[in-house]
Amino acid sequence: MTEFWLISAPGEKTCQQTWDKMMMATTRTQNISTNSKFNIPDLKVGTLDVLVGLSDELAKLDSFVEGVVKKVAQYMADVLEDSRDKVQENLLASGVDLVTYITRFQWDMAKYPIKQSLKNISEIISKQVTQIDNDLKSRASAYNNLKGNLQNLERKNAGSLLTRSLADIVKKEDFVLDSEYLITMLVVVPKVNYGDWQKTYETLAEMVVPRSTNLLFEDHDSGLFSVTLFRKAIDDFKHKARECKFSVREFQYNEEEMKADKEEMTRLSTDKKKQYGPLVRWLKVNFSEAFIAWIHIKALRVFVESVLRYGLPVNFQAMLLQPNKKNMKKLREVLYDLYKHLDSSAAGIIDSAMDIPGLNLSQQEYYPYVYYKIDCNLFDFKL
Repeated sequence: MTEFWLISAPGEKTCQQTWDKMMMATTRTQNISTNSKFNIPDLKVGTLDVLVGLSDELAKLDSFVEGVVKKVAQYMADVLEDSRDKVQENLLASGVDLVTYITRFQWDMAKYPIKQSLKNISEIISKQVTQIDNDLKSRASAYNNLKGNLQNLERKNAGSLLTRSLADIVKKEDFVLDSEYLITMLVVVPKVNYGDWQKTYETLAEMVVPRSTNLLFEDHDSGLFSVTLFRKAIDDFKHKARECKFSVREFQYNEEEMKADKEEMTRLSTDKKKQYGPLVRWLKVNFSEAFIAWIHIKALRVFVESVLRYGLPVNFQAMLLQPNKKNMKKLREVLYDLYKHLDSSAAGIIDSAMDIPGLNLSQQEYYPYVYYKIDCNLFDFKL
């Protein structure tokens, strides 16, 4: 995905002149960025005190909502599992890809009415995204539990013969059942030791039934053999088998238990399939909602900071720049030359420990123009 710089500068005679100047500076010799106007409607300004307080609140809200956007995107990738490469096509905002949404941003008047105060609009966004975050936690928890239980059962039915479930391997006729004296035991024998097993199993204890062994199943390394012996010889047989590197599996044939395991597996698998579709749909819808809310917060922040910096009446041009990756440093220099007259103290990055009230400078870069980064790379991994 990609990175955008959302900036604003005060209107010259007109805002169009501000735009033209920036376009000329960034595209005159070479295209160091792809630019578009960022349309912010006429919002209610309110008092200076409210704006100063709101500046800090919006910074926190921005960080929170970005976190929720990333969580929903990340969880979408997790849920898609093997189709993870399709995650990008599912992450849309208002039905379009994220770059298109940002570069053609239009304020959503229905969701965030501009007749409301800035504080009210930020509270609407905060409530909405907090609800998405809470819903995501409960939905993810339910789906993860289901997925975890299914994986545990699947794990039992795979892996080494020493540990895996034997329910789908053995049959009733492999066992002597309901005998007072005899018992059938299951032994895992490494393939390299098959010859030794055939030669020695009858002599591992005194009461082994001759010719009673059968190979029931093989994997890459081992085979599962049955053998029948008298119950009183069990301990002796186990001890000698261990000495010969044969592993006796603790297993009692119980048809009802095995049937219940299979039914549980089918039920969990069916439940997972049933929940998958609605969950993906919910993630798509709520990713879009959270992302849209996030970009509206960026718009609010630009508006508030521009009024605080450039004063009243409201007269600034918000602009969205998509830097050419190779020319980021060059773009910074061009913008600095263009706007250094706005604030002579902002020769670059102010010491991050400085905190000017209302301008929200702590822990972030400060430039002579209003600047916010929008990073659309929502994943910690490469897709």
